[in-house]
Amino acid sequence: MTALSCMEEDVLRCCGSKRFAKEMVSASPFTDLDHALRSARDIWLNKVDVVGWLEAFAAHPAIGTTSPSVSQWCKEEQSAAMATANDSALQELMEWNSRYREKFGFVFLICASGRGTPEILAELKKRYLNRPIVELEIAAQEEMKITELRLARLFNSDAGSNIPVTTRLPVSSPTKPEDRLGIIGAHIMAIPKVPSSKTTEISGNSHRTRPPITTHVLDVARGSPASGMEVHLEMWKGTQQHPSFTNRESTDWMLIGSSTTNTDGRSGPLMGIVDHITPGFYRISFDTGKYAPSGFFPYVSLVFQVRENQIAEHFHVPLLHSPFSFTTYRGS
Repeated sequence: MTALSCMEEDVLRCCGSKRFAKEMVSASPFTDLDHALRSARDIWLNKVDVVGWLEAFAAHPAIGTTSPSVSQWCKEEQSAAMATANDSALQELMEWNSRYREKFGFVFLICASGRGTPEILAELKKRYLNRPIVELEIAAQEEMKITELRLARLFNSDAGSNIPVTTRLPVSSPTKPEDRLGIIGAHIMAIPKVPSSKTTEISGNSHRTRPPITTHVLDVARGSPASGMEVHLEMWKGTQQHPSFTNRESTDWMLIGSSTTNTDGRSGPLMGIVDHITPGFYRISFDTGKYAPSGFFPYVSLVFQVRENQIAEHFHVPLLHSPFSFTTYRGS
């Protein structure tokens, strides 16, 4: 079988997360559709953070939207719903879509293929009662179902072969359900509503004007900001009270957010803007190896603790980097 390759713009037709698209392109070519779908599921659940999830959600029109800007794939996926909807049902669907978005901050997502309007509306009303932590998990799984169908369609079209478009892997969580909810809970700890405008902001009902944890990187060898360095922020979620030198490579570090430094050396938001940060241990990591391939450090990870009596404070953790040394401090 011919290996399956993909371009970033093609993957973005399947899922609106730029991080997801980049990771899929990096993981390709795939030996077959099953390989592609397994890779997609791993990337979506384990490598894309909540900002990427919300970016993907925002690429979807509300169920029942008839705007000319709606993609052909969306129209076909919603065809059963539109075929079974009368004017009153569409009006009720629009009203509940609005209520849902007002409560959760993102569009109601459901894999609509083959589903009529009554079924979709009933599911919307049922899910409206969920807690945000539960609903974000469900929405992410529905996004994965949609993405799987679209990837199958994409590769079927590209390969011109007998790849079954209906092939779908079960969207299972990588951990036990109770652990998975803990991961999602940390993802959305006070994640604010996403504004309806096209300009994405991370803001909310907070007295802060920036996230509790920030960073910037200076290239001291060049005497200038370090632009284009990837930064990850994680939180310790292990069963032990705190991380240690011996378990530094543990999988109990949970990704909160990631970004790339701009021309001023500052990263984008790595977490939401909240008044009180969750106490615990955090790790901020810098991809210094990619930034300076001939340097001594493949990456730099800084671990620090936020104590109970510090939850209202700000933690600025910069990196002063050169090819053969680095330093840091807690700034303001």
